[in-house]
Amino acid sequence: MKGAKIDRILFFSAVVAVSAACIPLVLMSERAEQNVSDLYNWIASNMGVFYQCFAIGTMLFLAWLTFGRFGHIRLGGEKPDFSTFSWAGMLFCAGTGASLLVWSGVEWAFYFDAPPYGVEPRSTQAAEWATAYGPFHWGITAWSFYALPTIAIAYSFYVKKIPHLRASTAMHAILGRSGENSIVGRMIDLAAMIALLGGAGTSLGVIAPTIAASIAQLLGIETSFTLELGVMAFCIGLFAISVYMGIEKGIKRLSDLNVYLALGFLAYIVIVGPTIFILKSSLSTLGFMAENFIRMMTWTDPIADQGFVESWTIFYWAWWIAFALPIGIFVTRISRGRTIRQVVLSMIFYGTLGCWLFYFVIGNYSLSLELDQITSVTASLAENGMYVTVANIISTLPLSTLALSWFALVSIISVATTYDSASYTLASTATWELKEGDDPARWHRLFWAGVLGLLPILMMWVGGLQIIRSGVLIASLPLLFVGVAMAVSLRKSLRADEKEHDHG
Repeated sequence: MKGAKIDRILFFSAVVAVSAACIPLVLMSERAEQNVSDLYNWIASNMGVFYQCFAIGTMLFLAWLTFGRFGHIRLGGEKPDFSTFSWAGMLFCAGTGASLLVWSGVEWAFYFDAPPYGVEPRSTQAAEWATAYGPFHWGITAWSFYALPTIAIAYSFYVKKIPHLRASTAMHAILGRSGENSIVGRMIDLAAMIALLGGAGTSLGVIAPTIAASIAQLLGIETSFTLELGVMAFCIGLFAISVYMGIEKGIKRLSDLNVYLALGFLAYIVIVGPTIFILKSSLSTLGFMAENFIRMMTWTDPIADQGFVESWTIFYWAWWIAFALPIGIFVTRISRGRTIRQVVLSMIFYGTLGCWLFYFVIGNYSLSLELDQITSVTASLAENGMYVTVANIISTLPLSTLALSWFALVSIISVATTYDSASYTLASTATWELKEGDDPARWHRLFWAGVLGLLPILMMWVGGLQIIRSGVLIASLPLLFVGVAMAVSLRKSLRADEKEHDHG
């Protein structure tokens, strides 16, 4: 069947690009680390403001699209393929993954000791900003980045009937109906594939050492790079099985299971932890964040120039942008039968709510340990690093063995639910033609499941978190321009169809 054939140009271009990135990391690790870090600093300092402008523009465009006259347009089919619960679970797991389990527990600690806006470290004001910035980075803006390419691709795929499930599908109004196979179209798709590989390296490179640290505590051994590799291999095997089984039997079931386990874990923390503090701090953070949202969206720190925006907000915006096109492809595949308004509002609502639950529960529990002097999270962060610190936080819960085992299980399944969708997306992009309901070949999905594990292993080996952080920013830069072009193409396509309908 033609739909199962690979697009050889895209396939081999992506393989060459991954090899070109990996070989220097292996042969010239020290020099590669320095060069990548230097490039990160240049992009963050000189291009960071464009990431912030793009974030604001994306949210305004989605507001116009959702609440305007095009919001009612249905994206193929008469009714959705999946229940709201399964659909929301799949998009949430694909868009966040296990990284959320790590960052939600410790992100506040970075800001508590080095707060923004010149606030005194470890003060009450520093704590307010520290608890607000994590949910801000994982909230409305992040899911707006995901929603834009989802609608742009879904409209072209379901309404315009473009038979390619890839990023360039969203650009047909600019590139022409066969533009997906043009040089520009292929460059866009290749950029999306490279960005996904870079973004995947960031996420998997963060969670694998955390799972390893949790297992090490359970077994009473020292964490090591060998243990991290073992965890990585197990996770890769699990999401390879899931993506091999397909969306209905593999990805959907694993996502449903992950949602139940994660919600149960959060409920356990609320019940056995400082319940009132978690509830009060969560409500307070919500109000503080709402009060300062515009300031946080627009703050560039041009005078003091302390590097907070470049190190954190720009990094996060780059991370979401790197994942945005692939997430858009995957969510398009599972969103047939929903309207533009339903997809945008649901993505932002369910995605933001899910992320905030983790930050409000795990983050505030972690903060309570610091404030009540049960254990110093900030000291552990400085001494042991982020991965061991997260395991230390979980081990303070009652029935610590159960809690660590539960956390490790949720983390492993979260990795699988993120990367099975990522493997599916890479295979979809490098497949010649896909129609509604078609899937890429199984061997193709399995191939990308293996490739997805390669870059994070090398990143962890070479430079840890800093080179992982740098890689995702570099990979995301070309996609800023692609995002703008997608919005222009979607608007042009909607207007043209409207005129044709009026004249018809």
